[in-house]
Amino acid sequence: MDKELIIRSSSDVVDFALLKDGRLIELHKDEDDNNFSVGDVFIAKIRKAVPGLNAAFVNVGYEKDAFLHYHDLGPQLPSLLKFVKRVSTGKHTDFLFKNFQFEKDIDKDGSIANALKSNQSTLVQIVKEPISTKGPRISSELSIAGRYIVLVPFSNRISISQKIESKEEKDRLKRLVKSITPKGFGVIVRTVAEGKKVAELDRDLQNLLNRWTAMCKKINKAHLPSKVLGEMNKASSILRDIFNDSFSSIIVDDEALFVQIKDYVQEIAPKKESIVKLYTNTVPIFEKYGIERQIKTSFGRTVSMAKGAYLVIEHTEALHVVDVNSGNRSNKAKNQEDTALEVNLISASEIARQLRLRDMGGIIVVDFIDMGNAENRKRLYNHLRDEMQDDKAKHKILPPSKFGLIQITRQRVRPERNIETKEENPNGVQGSEIEAPIKIVQKITQDIERIFKKDYKKVTLNTHPFIAAFLTKGFPSVRSKWFLEHKKWVKVLPRDAYTYLEYHFFDKNGNKIK
Repeated sequence: MDKELIIRSSSDVVDFALLKDGRLIELHKDEDDNNFSVGDVFIAKIRKAVPGLNAAFVNVGYEKDAFLHYHDLGPQLPSLLKFVKRVSTGKHTDFLFKNFQFEKDIDKDGSIANALKSNQSTLVQIVKEPISTKGPRISSELSIAGRYIVLVPFSNRISISQKIESKEEKDRLKRLVKSITPKGFGVIVRTVAEGKKVAELDRDLQNLLNRWTAMCKKINKAHLPSKVLGEMNKASSILRDIFNDSFSSIIVDDEALFVQIKDYVQEIAPKKESIVKLYTNTVPIFEKYGIERQIKTSFGRTVSMAKGAYLVIEHTEALHVVDVNSGNRSNKAKNQEDTALEVNLISASEIARQLRLRDMGGIIVVDFIDMGNAENRKRLYNHLRDEMQDDKAKHKILPPSKFGLIQITRQRVRPERNIETKEENPNGVQGSEIEAPIKIVQKITQDIERIFKKDYKKVTLNTHPFIAAFLTKGFPSVRSKWFLEHKKWVKVLPRDAYTYLEYHFFDKNGNKIK
């Protein structure tokens, strides 16, 4: 199993595509104007507590107040409030709790009115980005994630990832981490820490403590509300969370980002530094690796799969519904049960991929093809669970119901990736067939005449694949007619990312012709 991370950078957006054996499984976007990312820490002011919800609304600078539930306060809330107050007034400069007196924990099932008061200042962390009409969801139980460990201030608990199965390894890690963790800090040991030496864990811990100290220094002068600790850039956070030995290449088309990623990979996995490569080809990077085409075939309402089967994905306010269809596969198997099982297994793999790709969260109901055999239903359930094992988002899958429905709940912390795959009908007639080639070719031909009058020697035309095929196929082709008329050859390159109506001309140096 080979994993590749392809990174496309533009002036204000960086796109990350994660490929597994050449297939797109995750797509992320990092935008400069996203000030409310999961993991960001803010110094904020409590606006009001609402006892009926047992929650408080907090002003973090977003247009809608953030939501802070009592269960997200953390047991050490009184200590946090005291610490923030003393640091804000400059009375406390010991950020590592050497001389800090901790307060008593709050009651597990208490009331928000007893814990928080309006206009109090506190530190909060984004745990769910603003989605739809809702503001961010926040927690005052802070955590700072590193490569091997997660630092939890105002705690004394050492936890080990449940994915580390060996009891001896768990005990070893717990013993090592306990020996290096300062008072007042808890630690969660991540799965990738398995087998690591104390020096590597300590280096990671010191880095996190430095980030905590730097954040605390900002509190004294910070205006309310403001961000005091930002999550590291998207490239580093993705690599921190998913990078492992199965990665075969990381390809970047931006030199500054390439250097930054290479340095980070050298820090977390020195032996893998050579897999980071700078992409310099003139063909757009997402075109070269077939990502644009996969995006366009994966984000529509209908998703085609192997052997004629397909999915129909519908989104509602309350939940997502996925319908599995056998397509023309029903004619090719010996009996209905075998057909149903085969299509359902193919669909389960694609559904697991789609949930990660679109970052679908909340409730997902999948209508698989009915199967009468209980053993087949169990096999489908186990296969779906196995396919979703690599999914980092917390999820739960219920066994198939009597109606053949499988219900999935999946953690939603970011807005769903929604890419529009339908294109405007060039004729402007609702529901009619798209006849883009006929209309657009007239415009392109007019531009060709104008360009050749300016005496360009070599001209390249980038356009939608359908238009490119229309211009170049057949005899005589449209391009051949251009050659006979102007005695100059036009190179035509198909571009998956273009819409039907989009095209651009380039000269021999690759510069766009206006």
